[in-house]
Amino acid sequence: MTAEAQMERDRILAYALLRIVLGINILMHGVSRIYAGVSVFAGSLLPQFEKTPLPASMVHAFGVTLPFAETVLGALLLFGLSTRYACALGLLLLAVLTFGSALHQDWNTAGIQLVYALVYAALLGLRRYDKLSVDGWLHRGQPA
Repeated sequence: MTAEAQMERDRILAYALLRIVLGINILMHGVSRIYAGVSVFAGSLLPQFEKTPLPASMVHAFGVTLPFAETVLGALLLFGLSTRYACALGLLLLAVLTFGSALHQDWNTAGIQLVYALVYAALLGLRRYDKLSVDGWLHRGQPA
């Protein structure tokens, strides 16, 4: 095997492992919140946002929805199914989360969310290496 072919295999492996790690991370965010109780999680957001202009009903509705969105996005990433859409939706979700963090001036969380956004963007931008996944298996032999 040539050095270039080995580097290509390493890029494919690195992409798969990064996608899997992010998928597990996001999946477990959702699963742990569902397991602990969605209403408990949603209720825990209310004190954080009570001094913001967001209505409590909107914060609660978002808190009830978020764990399920994270679970679905995490599973899609873990298995590499609809990776393009999962990454795009993950970035949009992070935009909403970052807005909320900035609204109540939680800059540490906003910084962490920026790291997540960077990983999502890298996965989206480097999808040509997405070969070790359900998407890669379904589209094997098809032009990108």
